[in-house]
Amino acid sequence: MRNRTWGFVAVGLLVALLLAGVVSSYASSHPDGLDSALLKGCTVDAEGEITGGSCPAQQEKEHEVGGPLADYGIAGIDNDFLSTALSGVLGVLLTFVVGGGVFWLLRRRGPAGSGDAGEAARDDRQPAGTTG
Repeated sequence: MRNRTWGFVAVGLLVALLLAGVVSSYASSHPDGLDSALLKGCTVDAEGEITGGSCPAQQEKEHEVGGPLADYGIAGIDNDFLSTALSGVLGVLLTFVVGGGVFWLLRRRGPAGSGDAGEAARDDRQPAGTTG
């Protein structure tokens, strides 16, 4: 990869890490569209607990297999800000590593024995106005 491309990737990764680590902690704690639709018909108290009524959210239960990043936090970390920030940073890094690995595996390869796929394609081109 060229230096300019690496710089672009590095800046993009840095911005994603800052957004995930800092800005995500200031996101709204109000339920998203799916959560609010599931709560229609129920009475909810200030803590978000269902106190009455009838709605699909009453059927909610814990997942059989809990995830380490469930509910936008890391289990075992009591500080909500730190838990959310670390969860976001870990998610960005994991996505970057998996995506980078997939792109690395699927990148275009040149002919056997060629170190650079792009070089082989450039060598076949002829200057304008010449026949070959």
